[in-house]
Amino acid sequence: MSESPSVSFYTLGCKLNFAETSTIGRQLRDAGFRKVDFSTGADVVVINTCSVTENADRECKTLVKKALQFNPGSFIAVIGCYAQLKPETISAIPGVDLVLGATEKFNLSQYLHHFDKKERAEIHSCEIAEAQSFVSSYSIGDRTRAFLKVQDGCDYTCSYCTIPLARGESRSDSIESVLQSVKEIAGRGIKEIVLTGVNIGDFGTDHQQSGRKTSSFLKLIQALDESEGIERFRISSIEPNLLSDEIISFVAASKRFVPHFHIPLQSGSDKILGLMRRRYRRELYAERIAYIRKLMPHAGIGVDVITGFPGETDEDFLETYNFLKESEVSYLHVFTYSERDNTDALQIRPVVPIPIRKQRNKMLRILSDKLQHSFSEKYIGKSFDVLFENSSDDGWIRGFTGNYIKVKTQFEGSLANKLLRCTLGSPDELMCLTAEVEFSVSN
Repeated sequence: MSESPSVSFYTLGCKLNFAETSTIGRQLRDAGFRKVDFSTGADVVVINTCSVTENADRECKTLVKKALQFNPGSFIAVIGCYAQLKPETISAIPGVDLVLGATEKFNLSQYLHHFDKKERAEIHSCEIAEAQSFVSSYSIGDRTRAFLKVQDGCDYTCSYCTIPLARGESRSDSIESVLQSVKEIAGRGIKEIVLTGVNIGDFGTDHQQSGRKTSSFLKLIQALDESEGIERFRISSIEPNLLSDEIISFVAASKRFVPHFHIPLQSGSDKILGLMRRRYRRELYAERIAYIRKLMPHAGIGVDVITGFPGETDEDFLETYNFLKESEVSYLHVFTYSERDNTDALQIRPVVPIPIRKQRNKMLRILSDKLQHSFSEKYIGKSFDVLFENSSDDGWIRGFTGNYIKVKTQFEGSLANKLLRCTLGSPDELMCLTAEVEFSVSN
């Protein structure tokens, strides 16, 4: 083993997981580890798992096998949501040496004194009720955007969701700590921060204070708008019942928050929303969209939707499809319902056959493409600031407008991490032109 031990990471799931992986990576760097690519066969391999992905067990097994192909002697640690939910299952995977639950993943360095392979993985888990602390985290991708964790856990009891079992009760960072993280991120030259969490609209809940609100998401974004060093803030997914008129109005008048919202719908059928135990109905969701459009006609609006939930009839699905088709939203994130252990949705009947689930998923994905194209086409001839982010193997550099239209141009290194004004043009190819460079809307 080298004098400075090497470590690699593989992260599954949401941006919150990526933020936490990055923070753990910095902790291990400070402990003397040297970060390398996953494919190099590091001394220590850390796999951060997700419980939302449909094939969590298979994905974990595949990654362990791949890591051992790169280096049969790699010490493999598995952390994350799936590690909290199924520690015994993971510990039985050949090659896994350490499994850390929700309370221990940020203590990983304390378990890495020796890297000898074990016959059976060591487990350090907990009852999820013990997961009450908050660890500030952020990730930086391509040195242009950062994903900043401001909240963790969830107090909701949606019938299909395992996140409360994997992450515990809702808890938040303090505004002062968030502002300190923003200062650190700005010091790295980052132009945009995306606020992330499990249920960020619930920011400020303090269970040590009988679950009462000691702050609010509105107060957080007001403080961030006055901070220095970051040019753009973006709000990640926020529940429609927590997206208040005051938050929407503030973003509309903000100096730094971009006109982009991602609002989970899950179903356009009130019957299915009830079975899901969602905390709103379709009418409220429609009101939120209408108010955003009133104040910010150009805003990008993304939607999460689940197809094939138990009890969803053809009529229920068409309610969802037609609601989305007629709503002024910009794009969809479509998920096919899949069964999760320890969720109440398992008791709901009738079960939708998998081929029908997939068929409905396909219909909504096609609809999403149409919505996205229609949204982009509306702004032909309009000017937007674009933050260019990264390069890729095909020779393009890509970036986003504030309202989340993705554009690209031929790679030029000097464009990275630059905010440039550009004008959308050409309805057929959705080209985007400026005085400096030529752009096209990216796929």
